[in-house]
Amino acid sequence: MSASLHAPTLASETLGIIGGLHIRNTMIMAWMTMFLLILPVLVMKMRGYKRVPGRFQMLLELIVEGIVDFVDSVIQDRKVTRRIVPMIATFFLFIMFANWLGIIPGVGSITLRAMHEGVMSNIPVLRSMNADVNMTLAFTLISVIATQVLGITSIGIFSYAGKYFVAPWKKPYGIGTIVGLLEFIGEFARLISFVFRLFGNIFAGEVLLVVISFLVPYIVPIPFLGLEIFVGFVQALVFSLLTVSFIKMAITAHGEHPEEHAPAHA
Repeated sequence: MSASLHAPTLASETLGIIGGLHIRNTMIMAWMTMFLLILPVLVMKMRGYKRVPGRFQMLLELIVEGIVDFVDSVIQDRKVTRRIVPMIATFFLFIMFANWLGIIPGVGSITLRAMHEGVMSNIPVLRSMNADVNMTLAFTLISVIATQVLGITSIGIFSYAGKYFVAPWKKPYGIGTIVGLLEFIGEFARLISFVFRLFGNIFAGEVLLVVISFLVPYIVPIPFLGLEIFVGFVQALVFSLLTVSFIKMAITAHGEHPEEHAPAHA
C-alpha cells in the first residue's frame, strides 16, 4: 500500500471479491458513512431518552426538528411529512456525510497495487461514495419510485394518471394532452438529471482536488477543500429539496392549489 496521486476514473475500482461480491472502494466509503450515522443513534438508544436533554440529545433533537420543519414548510401536511421525513433525512445526512468523508486526507491518495481492467495499477483504497454513478442511481430510483407511490396513494391512481394522460377533447383541447405527455417524459428525464447532477459535481470535485494537489501542494488546496465542504452540503440539500418538491407536486391533484387542501400544522 502506498500514498500517491491517482487520477480518478469514471468507474469505481474493485479491491477484492468475497463470495462473488465485488468489494469496491466506493462501497467501503458507503459502509463508513453508515457506521458514522448509526453510531450516534446507538449511543442515544443506550443512554435512553431524557426529558431534560443533555448536549448530545439536544444536538440530535435540533437536527431532527430542523429537517421536520424544512420538509413541512414545503409539504404543508403534517401527516405526509411524518411519512417522508425518515427518507428525506436519510438522503440529506447520508449524502452530505459521504461527500465530506470523500475529501479527508488519504481518500483517493492511498493506493493498493492490484489488477484493474486487466492491467496492474495503483487503485485507491477509498473513493468518495457519490463519485460512483451506481450510488447516485440507487438514490434516484428510491426517490422517484417513492414519489410515484406517494402520489398514487394520496390522490388515487386515476387522478394521478390524469396528470399525464388528458383526453384531447377535454379543455384545453389538445394542449393539455401535449403538456401531459411532456410531463410524463419529464419523469424519465428526472432520473437522468438526478443521477448525473450529484455524480458530476462530486466527481468534478475529485478531479479538481487531485489536479490542484499535484500542481500546487500543501497550502493552496486548503481553500478548495473548504469549497468542497460547501458543495457537499449544497448537493445533499438540493437532492433532498428536489425530492420533497416532487413529492409535493405528486400528492397535489391536477388543477388544485396546495393551499386548498393543506391542513393546519399539528
